[in-house]
Amino acid sequence: MRKVELSYDFTPRRAGGWIRNPLMDLLHAVQERGSISRAAQALGLSYRHTWGELKRWEAELGQPLIHWEKGQRARLTAFGEKLLWAERQAQARLAPQIEALHADLERAFAVAFDDTAQVLTLYASHDDALALLRDHAAASARLHLDIRFTGSVDAIAALNEGRCAMAGFHTPPQPAPGSAFERAYHPLLQPGLHKIIGFARRRQGLVVAAGNPLRLSSFADLARGARFVNRALGTGTRLLAEELLGQAALAPAALQGWDRIETSHAAVAQAVASGSADAGLAIEAAARARGLDFVPLLDEDYYLVCLKSLLEQQPVQVLRQVLAGTAWQDLLRTLPGYQPLRSGEVLSLSAQLPWWRYARAKRKSLTEPRKRKSVPDPN
Repeated sequence: MRKVELSYDFTPRRAGGWIRNPLMDLLHAVQERGSISRAAQALGLSYRHTWGELKRWEAELGQPLIHWEKGQRARLTAFGEKLLWAERQAQARLAPQIEALHADLERAFAVAFDDTAQVLTLYASHDDALALLRDHAAASARLHLDIRFTGSVDAIAALNEGRCAMAGFHTPPQPAPGSAFERAYHPLLQPGLHKIIGFARRRQGLVVAAGNPLRLSSFADLARGARFVNRALGTGTRLLAEELLGQAALAPAALQGWDRIETSHAAVAQAVASGSADAGLAIEAAARARGLDFVPLLDEDYYLVCLKSLLEQQPVQVLRQVLAGTAWQDLLRTLPGYQPLRSGEVLSLSAQLPWWRYARAKRKSLTEPRKRKSVPDPN
């Protein structure tokens, strides 16, 4: 089977087709005009170029395209006729999808030619509110968020490697020193280098079937034989699952399905909705969207983080203004389990992630001079 490669060009769109192919244009012109010279004239090409291209395509495809009879009207071969027929069939069948692709490409490139538009690349842990923010920011502030959903750890790593301007991650409020969150985030974030921005507080818990038939209310209950579905290593929700597992004094082997991985909150909820799993850890919005029950376990804080050097750049400033606006915060509250969390404010890294304070206190205690023991006066 011949492989087909699609391409596009920055030219005014021509009538009679959605995806242009130069060979099909040549064949159509020959069929309509009846000669190579008139076909070349119709296409604005030289006779020599047109003749050479047709010969090149015959060599490429391994079959004749034109009946090359001197003094006779130029005609397509049976193979050439079939090529044109196949192209017309494909164009007719795929017209709606091709037209939608054209529109999407034109909208995307319109941003590049619009001096008032801003683009911000954001790697972030999967979150329904970010998808909502993407549409709101584009419509209200001409800020286009190029969002790549990945795990929280991978998102911050991408920020540190310069692959994005901002990252999104989440933790329980005031995560304790020694927690899974400290072990994951502490090596990646540094006060003075990174700045975190308030985004949202969202509710995480167990997604279960409607009516909660297994009466699940905690991670300890999952060990009674419930089929669990997990998130991938490096995601904030996986860190939360590991933390809750440790708090319940359970080993991963105690949960049936601990090694089964889904890629998003929506995928976890879908696994429960389909009956292939009994429970999974996810946000409330994912459960409600599929008519499932939700057992809340905790509210967690979702932050955005950027390098201090980028904080004053215009796209980041525009994003902060959007987040601080009442229109966005009212929209955020329409998502089940979400509420604003000092949205748009630049927050203290050491205040939100207390292990930084803990580390400083520990270093201070190690560097303080020891008090001398009092020695009795011999006199």
